[in-house]
Amino acid sequence: MDYKDTIKLLTSSGKFYINLGLERIAAILNLLDNPQDKLKCIHVAGTNGKGSVCSIISTVLLNYGLKVGLYTSPHIYEYTERIRINDCQISQEDFTKYVSKICKMADDNNIHLTEFEILTVVMFKYFADKNVEIVVLETGLGGRFDATNVIKQNLCAIITHIDLDHTERLGNTKSKIAYEKAGIIKPDCPVFTCEGYEEIKDKADECNSLFQLVVPLEDTQNLSLKGICQQENLSLALTAIRFLFPQISESVIQESLKKVQHPCRFQLLKEDLIIDGSHNPNGITALCESLDFYYPNKKRCFIFGCLKNKDYVKMMKILFSKGDEIYFYHFNNPNSCTIEELQKDCEYPAKEFKSFNDLPQDALKIVCGSFYMLNEIIPKSLQEYL
Repeated sequence: MDYKDTIKLLTSSGKFYINLGLERIAAILNLLDNPQDKLKCIHVAGTNGKGSVCSIISTVLLNYGLKVGLYTSPHIYEYTERIRINDCQISQEDFTKYVSKICKMADDNNIHLTEFEILTVVMFKYFADKNVEIVVLETGLGGRFDATNVIKQNLCAIITHIDLDHTERLGNTKSKIAYEKAGIIKPDCPVFTCEGYEEIKDKADECNSLFQLVVPLEDTQNLSLKGICQQENLSLALTAIRFLFPQISESVIQESLKKVQHPCRFQLLKEDLIIDGSHNPNGITALCESLDFYYPNKKRCFIFGCLKNKDYVKMMKILFSKGDEIYFYHFNNPNSCTIEELQKDCEYPAKEFKSFNDLPQDALKIVCGSFYMLNEIIPKSLQEYL
């Protein structure tokens, strides 16, 4: 296979679906001599904020001099964005080689892996082969039965903000979702969170693990990531760093914060264009709070698209106000909302997005609603910033 063949395989109907559970990934990793057992992982779960926390931690550890593996999702343009060592993406050649080997091994042993399971196995094997010192590991969906949770031990667990998302799989209350996220807590490994869910505390007690409730009071002045929610994310990240690596000086930490990159999270691409991957009501609320804080008097123009399985009706109620310019986009995903579906449930007039040239020049333009549409909608002239 070449790289294009690899992507076709990963996105095929036989691979591109969700099937939570650890049996399949454990079986294939066992055939590979369990590379995940050779790695030291910082494991991060939560509804929103996981990627920002992971990016902050990996940047600080990298600047301190450690060899750091970073595993995140989703990607914006290429699958290789998800697997990085010292902020360098796995090459397309290596990606293809690892995917090919793992898929052949799975087929030979009648193990039916999903797309995310394949990627997670690739990540564990690649990081182990490259002798990564620390892995910063973001869960995909949930925690307890997420493929990343095949690890037996972690340096610590971090659980970010919890809200209603993927309720069809994780439960329809925040408490049920907290229970699923708490599944990443391991025996005798500390857990850090900003929210005092009993389910998280109970799991920590069960595992004899230190439970630390973090007060989000860190100063975000030096942090390159913007947005009101970053104070909580930064507080979690720095609490974990200071606990696990007390030898890292405050000067190294503060200098590192200026270099953190996490594309499409309240990211200002131009002076009048913000890209934000918010794709659930809580994320949209955080986006609105940041817009109110940074641009209280600026006219707003939204380019919005969303998946049908998200609560897009509630998202639009939170996001749009009278006087906003609203444009909808139907992106190339079988689960993408059509323009008509969005218009039907929007209480304000809205048009179809076709080009940035059609938008009002005097307005702040905000692209949001789904990560899946960003690689279609961001102008090629701006892609270098992502």
